[in-house]
Amino acid sequence: MATQDLKDSRGFLLGRIVTDQNGLQAIQDAKGFKKGWYDPRTNTTYRANGFRVGTGNLLATLLR
Repeated sequence: MATQDLKDSRGFLLGRIVTDQNGLQAIQDAKGFKKGWYDPRTNTTYRANGFRVGTGNLLATLLR
């Protein structure tokens, strides 16, 4: 499992993307709450409640 931290220009943690062994990516906010996931097999991004956000990897847009 790989983890990528997302930080702002001042170095503050905004969230992180966690990739599992199947390539599925989940995004968490700075407090560790899951905000959504990206499925590379279907090329689709979903919110944590299962709502489809769109096509492509749109995980960073879920940190608003």
